[in-house]
Order: sequence, then structure tokens, then C-alpha cells
Amino acid sequence: QVQLVESGGGLVQAGGSLRLSCVASGRTFSTLSMGWFRQAPGKERDFVAAISWSGGNTYYADSGKGRFTISRDNAKNTVYLRMNSLKPEDTAVYYCAASEKYCTGYGCYVVPYDYWGQGTQVTVPS
Repeated sequence: QVQLVESGGGLVQAGGSLRLSCVASGRTFSTLSMGWFRQAPGKERDFVAAISWSGGNTYYADSGKGRFTISRDNAKNTVYLRMNSLKPEDTAVYYCAASEKYCTGYGCYVVPYDYWGQGTQVTVPS
């Protein structure tokens, strides 16, 4: 069983930045594909970004391309989501997720995610 704990959310003005963190435990972190998802009020949960086991391969939803950066530190069992140029439409609960399956590129968008964190709120007022 894998436990995921997110942190780093908060209230930020439009144009600002945040870095979300997600610490994993319960399994060798370097054998987990990691992803970030978000869910805005009244909407379905959407894919944001994902990263392969080694961190050498990433994949982004169009909504975050050029503004968001996913990275990981396997020594710290942590995955990050750096978010720049935040917009009101980025307001959502952001979830960290882990998959036991290896994936790269688009495969990390469609791979089933086995474990989920509790989420961290990001609010960008309009």
C-alpha cells in the first residue's frame, strides 16, 4: 500500500506561482509513475501532468503546458508540481497519484493510477 501526502496549496494572486509537493511512502518510490490531477468545484477530475519512474520523461495536459513543471526527487520520495503564471481557472483541489505501472509520455495519461492523496486546495481569485 502506498500513502501519498500533498502539501503546498494555498491562495495566490493571478500571475503568481506555487509549488506543490507530494511525499510517498509504503513502496519503493522509484518504481512508481507519478501524476498530478485537479478537480474544480462542480467539475470532473482532470489530468494535469505525469512523470516517469526516473523523471526523465514527462507529459502535460494542454492546460499546463509552458506554465507547469512536474519533477521528482527519488531520494526524497517526493514529486513536485511547480505552477507559474497562475490563472483563476487553475483554482481546484490538486491530487497526487501513483501508478505501479511504468509509463512514458501519453502512456502516463492513460495508465491506471492505483493510489491517491487527499488533495491540496489551490485558489487563484479572479
